[in-house]
Amino acid sequence: MPDAVKFRIVLQAPPADIDYGLQKGRGSIYETVQTQRSDGGDLTFEFDAEIKASGAASDFRGPFVQGPAGGRFVYIDIGACAGQAGTPWSRRLKVPLGGITAEMIRRAASDAVLEASVPGTGRDGTPACASVKDFAGWKVKVSPRR
Repeated sequence: MPDAVKFRIVLQAPPADIDYGLQKGRGSIYETVQTQRSDGGDLTFEFDAEIKASGAASDFRGPFVQGPAGGRFVYIDIGACAGQAGTPWSRRLKVPLGGITAEMIRRAASDAVLEASVPGTGRDGTPACASVKDFAGWKVKVSPRR
């Protein structure tokens, strides 16, 4: 089993003129990285996570990974949580790291990433927040050569 795997989160069509970023660190001691202002199109965030074998299941750890074993997730910071001043939005979106198999990890470790697409806009038209609704899960995607 590889030591680490690359992840990509595609935030689909979040509301425009709001900052979004990936949370690095936990609790009140964190920083927002890869901050992007939405123009209404998709935003992409990438990070690596270490793989920690735990029996039959795999577990993840690292500066972007939040939550307890068996319930790991990643935060996307929104508005003031992402450092944006003068915005009414102060939210986080919780993207679960569940449903990832050992086979997916093996496939992603070579020349691919684990990718999840999540809605960026809630049903009320505001930035999606809290736990991702209608989560389709993670998929192995071939990573473009850089």
